[in-house]
Amino acid sequence: MAWVYLLLAILFEVTGTASMKLADGFQNLVPTVVIFVCYGISIAFLTMAVRTIDISVAYAIWSAVGVVLISAIGFVWFKEPVSAWKLVSIGIIIVGVVSLQLSDRAVS
Repeated sequence: MAWVYLLLAILFEVTGTASMKLADGFQNLVPTVVIFVCYGISIAFLTMAVRTIDISVAYAIWSAVGVVLISAIGFVWFKEPVSAWKLVSIGIIIVGVVSLQLSDRAVS
């Protein structure tokens, strides 16, 4: 169940982060409210996830998957420029998180 909590934490964090762009510097009320509600829910789910998952692993996955997803949203939805270097950097983030997870299993 902890992994479900972590997934929900990631989804709410990404929703809150995407809402930052839509809030336009807190000028738009609904996206502004969504930011705070989603981040609060995200932290609550992350807190529940770390009851079972090591915090070093959970936080790394939460932040890295969030970065990858919000980057994809930025490229697709907000039409942000995509470059080879950005894609390589996102790949490095993914490799880092996978390595962290594998190293945790190797020690166990």
